[in-house]
Amino acid sequence: MFDLGRSFLATVERSPEALALVDGPVRLTYRQWSEKVRRLVGAFDSLGLKPGDTVATALQNTWEMATIHWACQLAGLTVAPFNWRIKAEELDYCLPDAGAALIFFQDVSSEAVAESRVAQALLRISAKGAAGGVLAVEALLAGPAAAPVSRASAESLSLLLYTSGTTGRPKGVPRRHRTERAAAVAHVAQNCYALGERTLGVMPLYHTMGVRSLLSMALVDGTFVCQPRFDTTDALALIEQERLTCLYLVPTLYHDLLANPRFARTDVSSVRKLGFAGAPMTDGLLQRLAAAFSPQLFVNHYGSSEVYTFTINQNAPAKPGSAGRAALNQRIRVVKLGSTDPDALAAPGEEGQIIADLAGDEAFEGYLNRPDADAKALHDGWYFTGDTGFFDADGDLFVSGRVDDMIITGGENVSPVEIESVLSLHAGVLEVAVAGLPDERWGQKVVAFVKRTAGVSEADLDGHCRRSGLANFKRPREYVFLDAIPKSPVGKILRRKLQAGEFHHERHDAV
Repeated sequence: MFDLGRSFLATVERSPEALALVDGPVRLTYRQWSEKVRRLVGAFDSLGLKPGDTVATALQNTWEMATIHWACQLAGLTVAPFNWRIKAEELDYCLPDAGAALIFFQDVSSEAVAESRVAQALLRISAKGAAGGVLAVEALLAGPAAAPVSRASAESLSLLLYTSGTTGRPKGVPRRHRTERAAAVAHVAQNCYALGERTLGVMPLYHTMGVRSLLSMALVDGTFVCQPRFDTTDALALIEQERLTCLYLVPTLYHDLLANPRFARTDVSSVRKLGFAGAPMTDGLLQRLAAAFSPQLFVNHYGSSEVYTFTINQNAPAKPGSAGRAALNQRIRVVKLGSTDPDALAAPGEEGQIIADLAGDEAFEGYLNRPDADAKALHDGWYFTGDTGFFDADGDLFVSGRVDDMIITGGENVSPVEIESVLSLHAGVLEVAVAGLPDERWGQKVVAFVKRTAGVSEADLDGHCRRSGLANFKRPREYVFLDAIPKSPVGKILRRKLQAGEFHHERHDAV
């Protein structure tokens, strides 16, 4: 099968004058982009890099970062993209773990690189004029271009993603060309992407969603429009100016787009396909997005760095909360909580742990240098996701949260996601997160953390929960009003921060 280097060359040959990449004033056709990619491959050769070596990055979503990713695919190198907010101590762990030969960085990551003992011993290549580099990207791109030949095979390592995790050290997830390409092809099919799609390249290229967007656009001769850092006003301007056709974002970014006063004045009619992943989307937000965009396709994509696609629901508003059914390259089961037996199936409607078949075309083969993590997550050919969920009577999967997020109150299991969806339907709730806090009587009590509109009280919200039919033991026993819900860089709610009290009150009232 094709490796990704050959895939890129095929697109260049098929549509050389198609617009490939936009980053502010930089606008590159596939022919022009291929020239830059191959110049970078030539520079890697001059630096003595060989197929199988690893190139680390700490860059935002810029044309340079996208070019480095594709150059590594063509050169047979493994790209290890790190969060550009990475700390020096994290670099000191991740760089040797990855076996990185060099690191690309820019102004936003220059301090961490300068303070990292390991990074200072590596070849450091700066972008965007950042200080502290031994070389600059511009110098590498000034040399001769390598021949348009891929040095990779389908079995070569393409990518090394590091999972952020909520506790402990980050885990390296090695990905081969064949799994990366299979995931990109499935992404195209499951999102019904057509030739020449245009997407917003804002999901970070150190995150699975960003990589999906980058690869899938190249497969359909499409356009990747870089947005280095999410800003709703800029994003709306890019949607209108570049006539973007599809969006693939985490729910938080969609929420923020709709909250911008300029949304109502922005022409978003070019956007016909919406996709989301990374976290569940509340019923309220699903309804608002369907009304705002009237999309032809609205996809809930449930997956992970390790396996990419678990399930797909191509009509998310029709069945709110449902993650759909197993994707093209996957089999999914729900097993009883606490079990490591893939055959210990939970009954329909029974909450359990979601597991995925490791024989799937998109699946990884195990964590890098982490037998402890493999022992916890890999059992008898199945990947234990750490997510909780259940199949309904129709056979559709509902993801209810993380095993570690489950609230156990009075001996009953309570899913935060279910309560969040109920509260999101109240007109006065802008954002909501639910977590379990210690309680002497119940073990844990259900607490709702809410960003609200003016005039909304805890009594209003409790009455809404009662009228919704939510079981009495699931109703929040406390409401905490916040100015902002704490989230990760890719928009995931950080429940551990809520549980640890790491937030800023608007005010605090008990029911």
